[in-house]
Amino acid sequence: QLQLVESGGGLVQPGGSLRVSCAASRFTLDYYAIGWFRQAPGKEREGVSCIRRGGGSTNYADSVKGRFTISRDHAKNTVYLQMNSLKPEDTAIYYCAAGRRCELRPYEYEYWGQGTQVTVSS
Repeated sequence: QLQLVESGGGLVQPGGSLRVSCAASRFTLDYYAIGWFRQAPGKEREGVSCIRRGGGSTNYADSVKGRFTISRDHAKNTVYLQMNSLKPEDTAIYYCAAGRRCELRPYEYEYWGQGTQVTVSS
């Protein structure tokens, strides 16, 4: 079974940057669409970004367009989410997920990581 591990979360000041990573062992992530989701306390899980199988086209939630960038490193079997110009409302647990299609709906994804906390605060 595919296992995903997120890393790179932490505390950052408003306006700062952070990069979170999603890595897998034993299975190549190229075979999957990878999505990034986030969930803040008391809120539903929301789609942030996704990238199609094998790389290529991407999709972003309106709230992060122009600030976040999703990418793949095929050699490292890792998908990244580069987050710039961070705002306090970006504070959440960030999850990566693997599925068949690049969609921002959680139910499209079969495999999930355990999440990494991102806190944006001064």
